[in-house]
Amino acid sequence: MEREPAIFAGAVFSLFGGGLLAWTVTCVRRHQPVAQGVSPVASTTLASVIVVLALAAGTWCFTRL
Repeated sequence: MEREPAIFAGAVFSLFGGGLLAWTVTCVRRHQPVAQGVSPVASTTLASVIVVLALAAGTWCFTRL
């Protein structure tokens, strides 16, 4: 992978994953649903899976430098 696109993609995935992680933790601590109109358990589970995937993709991009 070329250096500049890998840095950009890694930064985007990492920032998205970190932001979603912060949002999810904040909602769970306040006992609010992560997504409006969806079951709290389902929305928390789906958000957690997406966080793990985004952070893993960001890590993978950074290891390709």
